[in-house]
Order: sequence, then structure tokens, then C-alpha cells
Amino acid sequence: MALSSTLLAAALASTSAPLPPLPEATVLSARNVPIEPGARREVLAEGLEHPWGLAFLPDGSALITERPGRLRLFRDGVLLPEPVAGVPTVFAQNQGGLLDVVIHPRFAENRLVYLAYAHGTAEANTTRVARARLEDGALQALEVIFESNQPKPAAGHFGSRLAWKPDGTLLIAIGDGGNPPTRLGGVLIREKAQDPASHWGKIVRLNDDGSLPAERPFAAANPAPGVWSIGHRNIQGLAFDAGRGLVWASEHGSLGGDELNRVQAGQNFGWPIVSLTREYVGGAPIGEATQREGMIDPVLLWDTAVAPSGLAVYEGSAFPQWQGDLFSGSLVSLDVRRIDLDEAGRVIGETALRVGQRVREVEVGPDGLLYVLTDERAGRMMRFVPVAAAASPTAPQAIERR
Repeated sequence: MALSSTLLAAALASTSAPLPPLPEATVLSARNVPIEPGARREVLAEGLEHPWGLAFLPDGSALITERPGRLRLFRDGVLLPEPVAGVPTVFAQNQGGLLDVVIHPRFAENRLVYLAYAHGTAEANTTRVARARLEDGALQALEVIFESNQPKPAAGHFGSRLAWKPDGTLLIAIGDGGNPPTRLGGVLIREKAQDPASHWGKIVRLNDDGSLPAERPFAAANPAPGVWSIGHRNIQGLAFDAGRGLVWASEHGSLGGDELNRVQAGQNFGWPIVSLTREYVGGAPIGEATQREGMIDPVLLWDTAVAPSGLAVYEGSAFPQWQGDLFSGSLVSLDVRRIDLDEAGRVIGETALRVGQRVREVEVGPDGLLYVLTDERAGRMMRFVPVAAAASPTAPQAIERR
């Protein structure tokens, strides 16, 4: 969604706002990062209407969601003209619609596809996850396996990123429900991120059929079903790092203060009590402090908004120099950020792969190439391929710790 003139002016003003003291463990991104060498982009498909999620199938074809409510199939280098049938009805307004898509880890056996989407009306809407079998180009036997527990007004901050853990459980990122003045239950809806009894502002963990795992980290607080971590604003990237055994999440701040977080069960990420961001209107700091005991600090902070989106861990052979690094799409900086990590998962550098459009999704394909979707009225599917004659890549720019 385009910023209004008021919000755009506020965003530009934020670039000169004084930065609050950072937690010791948080790395500050440079405002101008160098270009990542050794890769060039190719356009594979055009004319996608606000594409949001991308999932590769075992045969190398791919499923692509379009936010208005269509699921598309990309096969043998061609975007098929007819959408996949059987998609549920979605609430396609503002940030709502058909959002993420993943396939079951045993898709070759069960053909199961999982969709996250906004459901309801402008007055009462939720985030849902449904699963169905993909058979003969259509979704069959669709069933809803999750729905956020408190319908809300307005059409923002649905979250909706999905990621599998190696134990076969599904992580579902749920946004905080929206910006002021949106309210729920007599309070600003963003305050629900600190309420374990609400799904807004959480990561939820479920079994593949929607049932609850035995581990319930907030059991003493009588939580909403499946709550796994709390205190999130609006996660737009979620990925499991198999090499390090970590869960990574990229999250939007308000006016600046976008974050990369490393997430574990039972953690509280502070929003909106603790934050490194500001109000869109007026620019006042949000929260009571920038850090607090018992609340988790971000690993990486973008103090000037990049609006991080899809997130992927590179595990492939096409770019050996990228092995184990994170790749985060950016809706505002119009690029993909390579986040260089050491073996322990500490951020040691950052570079940018220029795209020139709003990058909504990033995935590593089965061929080891990096695929992106651009969130435009006429969006594109692209991929980055190695430049054979390129010089050896330079190290990503070191990042300042403050």
C-alpha cells in the first residue's frame, strides 16, 4: 500500500531523527549498503497482481499467491493463465487478502498445500490458515486449521508468514492488528501483542493438522491456543535455519526501527512496551523504554525503514559464498538484503541486490537460485543467477555495533 503524503513526510523526517541508545547485542544496519556483486536478475513472469507468497513443488514448478485471492501455477518457465481452483474466499482489502503459501514437508506423499489469508469483513476480520490437497490443478478437501481468536476492525497487520520446523510443526506469524487509532476491547489493538490470551502480535505453533503440540510455553498465562512467542508488531519474514537450528523473523517497525529477530519458544519481544521505533504522527518514541529485562532485543536494526518482507536462509550450490546467509526482501528500499552471518548466527555484514520494485517474497529454489516476487499491481517473478565472469565477491560491509 502506498504511503499517504502525511506518512511519507514523516518517514522522510525520520532519517534525521536522533537514534536512541541501542541494546548492546543489537547491530545497526548502515544506511547505505554496498551492492552485492556476482549476481544478475532475470524476469521470469510478469502481470502478477500483488503477488505475496511463493512455494516450490518437488517437480520444480511453483505456486504463487496473488493478494486479491488467486493462486497461480508457474510451470516449465510459464505462468499458467488459469488460477488454481478451490481457493477459499478471502478478505481482500488494504493489507488483507490471500497471503502466504507453503507445502507440507511430505508433499510428495500427501499433496497438502497450506494457505494463510485474511478472512471476514472490514468490521470483523481474522487471520486464517487452511490446508487442502493439490490434485489435477485444483485444491480439494480444503479445511481451516487455524483462525485468530479475536476478530478485529480495519484491514492491517495480518502477519501471515508460515514456516515449518524440522519436527513437523508449523509456525504462523500473526501481526498486532494495526496502527492507532484501531482499537479492540477498549484498548489500542497493538497492546494485544503483550496479552498471551490474544493471537494478535504472536507467533503460533501448531501440528500439521492444526492440533496443539505438547509444548505450551505460556501455559501458566492461560494463552490463546498455540501461542509460541509474544510481543511482535508485524512479522513479514519467517524462516527456519537448518544449519544453525534457529528460527529467524523480520519485522516492521512503525516509523523506522525495522528488526531482524532470532526467536525461541516462550520469548517476549517487547512490542509495544519496548521498541526502537516512533509514531507515524508526531514522531514520538513508542513504548516505555528501548530495552527491558526479560524482553528480547533485536539482532539487527534498520533505523531507517526498509520494510523487510520475505525471508530465506541460503542453502544451495549456485552461490557458495552465500551459504548459510539470510536474504530479506525490502518493500521500501526496493532490494533484497544479503545478511552475512557467522557460524553462531551473528550479523557480520550486509549488502544489497537491487530490484527497483517492492520486494514481497524471497525463496531459494531447488536449483539453488534466489527467487523474488515484487508487490506491484503488475508484479513480477524474478530470480538472481550467478554472473560467470564477475570478479570474486567482496565481503559485505561490516556493520556497526552500537
